[in-house]
Amino acid sequence: MQAREHYVGPRDVGAIKNLSKEDIENFEDFKRIGISFKNPQIVHQMMDSQVLLNCMYGQDSALPPTVTTASIGTPIQFLQEWLPGFVNILTGARKIDELVGIMTAGKWHSEEIVQGVMERTGTSLPYGDYADVPLSSWNVNFERRTVVRFEEGLKIGPLEEARASEMRVDSASSKREAAALALEIQRNNNGFYGFKSGANRTYGYLNDPALPAYVTVANGVSGSPLWANKTMTEITRDIRTAVAALRTQAQDTIDPEKTPMILACSTNTVDFLSTTSDFNVTAKDWLTKNYPMIRVVSAPQLNAANGGANVFYLYAERVDDMSTDDGRVFLQVVPATFMFLALNLASL
Repeated sequence: MQAREHYVGPRDVGAIKNLSKEDIENFEDFKRIGISFKNPQIVHQMMDSQVLLNCMYGQDSALPPTVTTASIGTPIQFLQEWLPGFVNILTGARKIDELVGIMTAGKWHSEEIVQGVMERTGTSLPYGDYADVPLSSWNVNFERRTVVRFEEGLKIGPLEEARASEMRVDSASSKREAAALALEIQRNNNGFYGFKSGANRTYGYLNDPALPAYVTVANGVSGSPLWANKTMTEITRDIRTAVAALRTQAQDTIDPEKTPMILACSTNTVDFLSTTSDFNVTAKDWLTKNYPMIRVVSAPQLNAANGGANVFYLYAERVDDMSTDDGRVFLQVVPATFMFLALNLASL
């Protein structure tokens, strides 16, 4: 018998698509494209997904060697899960405002901040009809502090901002936050240490010339003045000594039981206020019970502040002594925390 010939025109030739059982009506149709099966049931098996998992079928023609660069399966970037947001790098706490507050006064272009100091004078004498009358008077001085200004700039390019947005970063906003943070860190440093520039008079919390000298606390039974080596009783003795000294210096104008006060401790010693006694009472419990008007604030700048030794400050927040200012013991004057100076728009 003569075999039948089958012709497929060049316009009709194409790749064999995925076939289902319903697409195949007659196995003999495969012969028209040159595919023959000794056993037609093989086609049914090839359509069976379970069989395909267990075996493979091939044809005589093999694929040519690869022409592209050999690679692994899936590139790593398609296997990554990106978490939302960014972790900020930690900066030290800025405590100057919590310790002394902040007053906005003056203008950003001012040169000095001046505080008047008034002393009332007079001595009363026994009365006499013809005696000279002692006259009262006053004496005034002026404390001058120099204003210092710092600047921080930022620049944002349109290409930079567009590219940064692709990784979910707002470049302009991030740079504004960085500028504000840098200025606040510098203001906090000035608040503690002042700023030395020639003959200016800019002092801070730790070096103002009006501050009294440091007093060294007594050693404990361990032979050390450090709170880390002291008992709860010894720590409270140090605090009580400071309270008594402040009351005595103020001649009872400062009453620790009525006047709001601040106990400023170094960051690496403040937790020793939790040292307990034999009766499970901490130094902080003792302080809260006996001097409820004292507020404890820690600051890292008090670490090793006096020749390598940690320090604590005890002072009244304000004193009612007939002053015509607000009576604050410490005053941080800031003419402007932030001043926007210029805007430069680049053309696209």
